[in-house]
Formats: sequence, structure tokens, C-alpha cells
Amino acid sequence: MKAQRSLFRRLLGGFLLVMLAIWLGVVGLAVYETKVLHARHTAAENRGWARQVMLNLRSVARDPAQAASVAQQVERLRFEMLREVDYWSKPAMLQVWLHGERIYRSEGGLPGGLTLPQPDSPALGADWSYDTEHDAASGLIVRRDAMHDTSWLLTGSGAAYYIAPLLYSLPFLLLPAWFIARRGLQPLQEMVAAIEQRTGSDLQPLPPSGYRELSPLAASVNRLMQRLTERVERDKEFLTDAAHELKTPLSVIQANAHLLLNHRENPARAHEADHGLRQGVARATHTVHQLLALERARHDDEAGAPLPLDLAHMLRERMAHAAPLAIQRNVELELEAPAACMLPLHRESIVALLDNIVGNAIKYSPDGGRVMVSLAGSAAPVLAISDEGPGIAPELRTKVFERFYRIAGQLQAGSGLGLAIAERAAQRNRARIALLAGDGGRGLRVQVSFSEA
Repeated sequence: MKAQRSLFRRLLGGFLLVMLAIWLGVVGLAVYETKVLHARHTAAENRGWARQVMLNLRSVARDPAQAASVAQQVERLRFEMLREVDYWSKPAMLQVWLHGERIYRSEGGLPGGLTLPQPDSPALGADWSYDTEHDAASGLIVRRDAMHDTSWLLTGSGAAYYIAPLLYSLPFLLLPAWFIARRGLQPLQEMVAAIEQRTGSDLQPLPPSGYRELSPLAASVNRLMQRLTERVERDKEFLTDAAHELKTPLSVIQANAHLLLNHRENPARAHEADHGLRQGVARATHTVHQLLALERARHDDEAGAPLPLDLAHMLRERMAHAAPLAIQRNVELELEAPAACMLPLHRESIVALLDNIVGNAIKYSPDGGRVMVSLAGSAAPVLAISDEGPGIAPELRTKVFERFYRIAGQLQAGSGLGLAIAERAAQRNRARIALLAGDGGRGLRVQVSFSEA
């Protein structure tokens, strides 16, 4: 099993990376400034050294040998002074000319590959600087070249100079960061603890969070709990509906089974009991199918996206499926529809819609009646099913969509779920279902208007 990552460590690591980035930036700036300042200091040192040597040589300019000796003594004394203050050594060169002739140069010489520069020649390289002093009266020229070497930055002492502050300050930076991250995650831990303490039946919404960052999380959890509450309520409602609707057919089955068992020797009573038993089983089966269809319609909102389907083809298919019932009732079926009508639909729900409205039209039509089915339009098609049955009074056309509602005096058996299923299926397919008076005021016209694709 893959180990879970720690959000706390992620935050703490983020703090550490930010501190490291700041340190690297500071070190980079310090190194850059060190190089720039070192170059300036070297240039100033060259200028000061050249001037000092020039001042010491003016009084002995007539004697080249004595001038060279004074230059050597001055250079030696300066090196001794710098060594005493622990000043790091760097490549340097001092040269003196008298009337165009070089009378002195440093004993150390230059690093390999470099030649002695002339009084007015450029610097020896990018890492070198120089200064030249001229005295026209005495004919003296003093030039001092030095390399502003920063290689000490790459030595152990140079690295320690920059790393030591980070190592010393790291614990003092990480401890506050640890405390801040731990404290900052505490409201989230409190929310988790509040959810963990709940029982499985406690779906009350979480209290609103006082933190802007946690408010979307609390709102999302509350929306989930709301959906779970609705699901639980639907499940309870389904069980109640099922128990209520199956009670009557099961009682009929039980009574007729008892009669069939006790009147086996009386063929007439046994036949009557057998017929009642079959009717009870058929009614119970129909009720179960309708309840399951209603439940699927309730949960269909959680199904996937609609698919492009041919509504005209599906309508012909479902009318062929309903043809045996129409033949049994001697009802004539007529269809007017285009060759194809493509719409984004959910197959299962649209099948339930067509089966219920076509089945109801056939069931409530009188023997020898006619059911007219028409599909018109392509972008926003309208499906109409007209029958010649008793129709529905205008004041009841809204109420019949309620579950288990049946108009008083109906002779046809049913569960009162067909139109409720049809309405939910129509909503799922972005359609509106309406009940209107039939042609000439006779019968019922069920009209399903689909939205534009």
C-alpha cells in the first residue's frame, strides 16, 4: 500500500524551501557585492601603493640603483604589514621606470602565461586592475598591477562564512514554522474530529467555518450530506410505498390460495380461486415493476450524460412492443413521425416514458377505439398521444401526476404510478409533459415537448 503523504510536512517543507531560496539569494547578492567591492578595493590599493612608491622615489630619482632599492624596501615593508593583519595574498606586480628604462620590478613575477605590462598597456585581464603614476619632473613612472582574486569564496573558510549563519539560524526558523503550520492545521483537524464523532444516522449539516479557506470544504460536505439525506428519504419512501401497494395484492393472493387449498373438490370454486390468485400475482408483479421503474426514475439524475438517440425509431419500437395489448383490446394504433429524429436522450428513462403514455392510452381507450401518436419537429420536437377514453377533468390534470393517485370510478386496474414515472422521465430528458383535452373534446391528449438540442 502506498504511503500517504503528509500535508503538515508539505507545509513545513515549503517553509524550508522558501528560507533556502532567500538564503541562496542573499548569498548570491553577497558574493556579487564581494566581487565588486574587492575589485574596487584592489583598484584603490593599486592607486595608493603607486602613489606611496612615487613619493618615496622622488628624492632619489637621480640614482637608479638607490631608487630601485627604495622601491624594493617599500614593497617588502607593505607585504610584512599585510601579513601581520592576516590579509590574504594575491598575485601582484610593481614596476618602476626612470626616463623610459625599467629600473625595478617585483621579485615574485607574474603567474604563468602573462607577460610584463608596459606603462600604458591595458590591464592583464578581467580579474586584474592597475594604476599608473607619472612624474614628468623626475621622469619616474610607477605602475602597480594586482589581481582581485575571490577564489577564497570557494575555500572551506569562505563557504563556512556563508553557511554558518544558515545552520545557526535554521532551528530558530524551523521551530516557529513548525508551530505555525501545526496551529494553522488545527481547525481542519477539529472539523475531522467533529465528523468522526457522528453516528451513521447523523446527517445534520456542519456548522459554518470561521475560516475562508475551510468554508468551501464545509459547504461541500454539507451538500454531500444533503444528497445522502435525500437518498435515505427516498429509500424510506420507496419501502413505505412498496409495503403499502403490495399489501392488497398479497392479501388477495393469500385469500385465493386459502380458497384454492380448501375447495380442491369443488371445481367451480377452485377455478374462481385460481383466477383470483392469478390476478393477484399479476397485479403484484405489475406493482413491483412500476415501483422499480419509479425508483429508477428517481435515481436517473445520477446517471451519465445523454447519448444521441433516434426518438422516431424508439417510438416505433415501443409501439411495436405495445401492439399485443392493442390487439387484445381491439384498439387501432396510428403513427405519424419523420424517418429520424436525433436527440440527446437517456435510453432507459425515455423507454419508461413512451411505455407508460402509450400503454395508458391503449388501456383507457374503449374497445374498438383509436390511439393516434404523432411526432413533429426536429430541433425541438413535440410528441402527442391522443386516445378516445374518458379523459381527465381539467381540475385533476395536475393531481394525477402524484404517486398512487387514481381517479375515483376507474374500471381499469392500475397502481397510480404511470404518470408519475412519465413526468420524472420527461424531466430527465429535458422535456415537459402536459395533459390536454383530446380531439373534439373527446378523450385525452398527452403532449411531450422536448427542448431544443
